[in-house]
Amino acid sequence: MSGPAGGGAGPSGRRARPLIGITGYVEPASWAVWRDVPASLIPQAYVRSVTAAGGRAVVLPPDDLDADVVDVLDGLLLAGGADVGPERYGQPADPRTEPRPDRDAGESALLAAALAVDLPVLGVCRGMQLLAVAYGGSLHQHLPDVVGHDRHRPAPGVYGAHPVRFAPGTRTASVLAGVDRVNSYHHQAVADPGRLTVTGWADDAVVEAVEDPARRFLLGVQWHPENDDDPRPVTALVRAARDH
Repeated sequence: MSGPAGGGAGPSGRRARPLIGITGYVEPASWAVWRDVPASLIPQAYVRSVTAAGGRAVVLPPDDLDADVVDVLDGLLLAGGADVGPERYGQPADPRTEPRPDRDAGESALLAAALAVDLPVLGVCRGMQLLAVAYGGSLHQHLPDVVGHDRHRPAPGVYGAHPVRFAPGTRTASVLAGVDRVNSYHHQAVADPGRLTVTGWADDAVVEAVEDPARRFLLGVQWHPENDDDPRPVTALVRAARDH
């Protein structure tokens, strides 16, 4: 496990819980007497799933000045959210694309630093799409134009659900053994995985999982396992981070 002693480390210098960085948002938020205040935040479901798996969650707001925080992390979770900017994969922007340049810049720097030291990485929804772009791939900017339906994001704030299948013999199939249906909330999807291996598909052939089998642990899933009763990808990340 990486990171210095202290801050919860035991006598051997190892932390009791692996430290998992979760990429956060900057969005207008309201609480108590405050309304529409720009805030760094992440849905509590991510933190809860990391904690339940035995990890210690640290929220990482967008920051592209450096990626030194990777030096003290044991794992990185690239969270869902707004669209990846299409200029990062060489396409003009569709009018329905809603990028967050601050997240793209900060998370791309974090991911590059994590890959450089083979840190365990899990990409969720947008996070999986960012992985594909980082590996030289590209995205469908508006999925209903490709598949002819909106089951992957049926309405604002409403998750869809659909069947899923995984390639036998892959890490993805091992982590998700027995899973045949997942939740869904996205209007973009991986078109070209670049150098990643596609390991999961929805029943309409949309890419649902990718991995890099050459790495210690690098997995991307298009759905939101943090909202499942059995968030196996998050559990697998924490386990890999514990061994890092």
